[in-house]
Amino acid sequence: MSEVNEPQERADQPAPGVSDAENAKAEESAAQREAGQAPEESSADSPQADQDSNPQGEQEPKLEEAPKKDADADKPKEPSPDEIIGKLGDDLARAKADLYNLNNEYQSYVRRSKADILAHKSAGQIDVLEALLSVLDDIQGARTAGDLTDGPFAAIAQKLEDTLQNRFGLERYGAEGDHFDPKLHEALMANESDEVDEPTVTQVLQPGYKVGERVLRATKVMVSNPA
Repeated sequence: MSEVNEPQERADQPAPGVSDAENAKAEESAAQREAGQAPEESSADSPQADQDSNPQGEQEPKLEEAPKKDADADKPKEPSPDEIIGKLGDDLARAKADLYNLNNEYQSYVRRSKADILAHKSAGQIDVLEALLSVLDDIQGARTAGDLTDGPFAAIAQKLEDTLQNRFGLERYGAEGDHFDPKLHEALMANESDEVDEPTVTQVLQPGYKVGERVLRATKVMVSNPA
């Protein structure tokens, strides 16, 4: 029995002429063999491990970094002072033009309004005057017959005629001897005469009335034409 264990004891004893470090390494290797484990090798020191991890010797692709976005690129460009002044000048010019057009439109509106007011006023006055023409005919007939020579009714009739003439511009026209004008006269009768050289009013059958150049009623006359 002692003879069998003798070689093992010799194996555990350090070999002569070997350093302590080598003996320690040998002992560690022997212990690993006994435990059934292979000596671990550092993957960093093993070229075989590098070859196994990258068998074709290809380099791992590097991820490209996305270009950094410039924060100032998204910001709107600030206008320069000259651009601001130019824009303000354009805005002022447009505002002045709008004001000028608005003022012209207002002045035109005022003129149209005044003209419309005068037209409506004149139309209203004409309507009233035309309604009074028959009254004036009665006054003229009474005066011709001698019924308004004196008295209060004669004064009232005269006052009415004066008011219509002075305030409203109503004018009675038409007299014997006037040149016949178809724009002013309406011929109800006509004859020929050697005493006239042109168509002439020889008798007024009903007086005419006008306001300014506007004829409210043409004078009804008898006209004589040259023979």
